[in-house]
Amino acid sequence: MLKFLTTAGLALAMSAGALTGAVTPAHAQDVELRIGPDGVRPVIRDRDRDRYDRDRYDRRGGCSERDARRAARASGLRDAEVTRVTRRSITVEGMTRRGPDRITFANERGCPEI
Repeated sequence: MLKFLTTAGLALAMSAGALTGAVTPAHAQDVELRIGPDGVRPVIRDRDRDRYDRDRYDRRGGCSERDARRAARASGLRDAEVTRVTRRSITVEGMTRRGPDRITFANERGCPEI
């Protein structure tokens, strides 16, 4: 009986190991949900574009005003205009569906939103 249980346990462990290695999900795109004043918005990220942006930011440090306006437009801000630039942040103001709004970005590679 002990030999049977050992054999069955070994067979179960081997089959579970084979199944976990064979089942891998395909990651074509990343989906991110952002919760903000506009509600919940899905953000679909394209890895090729992110790689291009990362290479571009590696060549020069920081976030330029043009990059901050581009990131604000991608976040849903219309008529984006840079209103304040410090060594640590860039503030962009513009209009959303609900009225005037402001987004602040860190002045570093990739223009992360603060």
